[in-house]
Amino acid sequence: MKKVVVIGAGLGGLATALRLSVSGYSVTLLEKNDRAGGRLNQLRLGEHVFDSGPSFMSMSYEIRELFDSCQIPFPFQLKSMDPGYQIFFKKYPRPFRIWKEPGQLGEELSGIEPYLEKKIIAYLEKAQNFYHDTETRVIRTNFFSLPDYLRKLSRVPVKHLPYLFRNMWMQAGCYFETEELKIIFTLVSFFLGSTPFRTPAIYSLLNYIEMQHDGYWVVEGGMYKIVEVLVRILRERGVDIIYDTEVVRVLSEGRRAVALEDQSGSRWDADCFVCNSDAAAFRGRILERKAFLPGRLDKMDWSLGPFTIYLGVKGRFENLLYHNYFLGDDFRDYARTIFSSNSIPRNPYYYANVLSKAFDGCCPAGTENIFILCPSPDLRFKPDWHDKEAVADRILADLSARIDVNLKQRTLVREVWTPEDWGRRFNLYRGSGLGLCHGMRQIGWFRPSNKDEEFSNFYYVGASTIPGTGLPMVIIGSKLVLERIMRDDRSVS
Repeated sequence: MKKVVVIGAGLGGLATALRLSVSGYSVTLLEKNDRAGGRLNQLRLGEHVFDSGPSFMSMSYEIRELFDSCQIPFPFQLKSMDPGYQIFFKKYPRPFRIWKEPGQLGEELSGIEPYLEKKIIAYLEKAQNFYHDTETRVIRTNFFSLPDYLRKLSRVPVKHLPYLFRNMWMQAGCYFETEELKIIFTLVSFFLGSTPFRTPAIYSLLNYIEMQHDGYWVVEGGMYKIVEVLVRILRERGVDIIYDTEVVRVLSEGRRAVALEDQSGSRWDADCFVCNSDAAAFRGRILERKAFLPGRLDKMDWSLGPFTIYLGVKGRFENLLYHNYFLGDDFRDYARTIFSSNSIPRNPYYYANVLSKAFDGCCPAGTENIFILCPSPDLRFKPDWHDKEAVADRILADLSARIDVNLKQRTLVREVWTPEDWGRRFNLYRGSGLGLCHGMRQIGWFRPSNKDEEFSNFYYVGASTIPGTGLPMVIIGSKLVLERIMRDDRSVS
């Protein structure tokens, strides 16, 4: 039985460990923190329990595939979100709810611009065709060389070529006239930690996934249940999970890694290694590869930093759903400056998740849990967050005005995390929330590979390698790295 050590117990590390264990490998998992999950984690403030990171997932069939492929009965109850979310524009007196069905969505948005249902259907059909023409050729496949990547791209029908020369905002503009509709159909770019002006049009396929193909889902009891269940199953399968253990060095002989060294000097030998730490930053910070040292990394496009507020408040708020987006009235300027600003804009844009709208038991009766995420510049541009409480106060004052509730007076518990906190807790490069962005120069073959360039037995899984960021992409990535390991093992034997 070959021995594998997995670095990091985020979702990618946990899913890979499970696939490897079922495939006959002996697996040990090393985790820097005192609990598993990485960014998919949980925060407890007294009796208030929050999903501290991802609060929903799309492409639910990917997590089902993980357990189906391991011949394990599906261990969760998923709850569908419809409407998926609501959007608050400052200029409109009511929020707009984003429904799955085009007719219902068109009716919800009626009055903004004419013939909406017809436009929505045409836009989503285009995204649908692109998704199904690329999912097996590009998304669910490994790339073994640049010619291999180009060969697989060549199988995508030529009718999709215009996608390569547009961003998401331009693509939406081919179908919708008003600023509001373009915003609604490109807001998903923020889920990738970017903006629609920097995200390629190919990611409009996410609109099809969120609105028609699968929608948004949450796990009964909160998203951290995914981690808790995976940890339990792994322990039942004999996988060792070692906490409070941070890898600081990789020991090698020739072109093979032979062991890891942790912060206490302990050595972890194995036949094979999988890294769930950031695939670009680990190569620079630990392996000291020239192409990934800070000077090079800082020139790459990184996703926005997360500024998060966890708030337990008295009362129940009927005007909030499980997912809520609050937008200002200067979208273009906001999106243009947010990446390189040295401060949070005075007119903030943010997402508010209310876990207590979906499940009982996460907070005391008569109260709500509100988790707020405000995209912010990473630590390259705003390294000093001494003003974090003042920034949080400004965001909460805006939210209070938008929902007509004085949140400051009703606050029971509160905690604020900045990109500095996120970076320190989870080894996120410069506090970037979702790793590398998904520009055309940072996807597919041009994204850091899931196999190391020098070590023949060292692999990567997670947000900054293929196929990309987000819970379903990371689960797909765990399958791709297993395929790569088994392919290499067969070639050796």
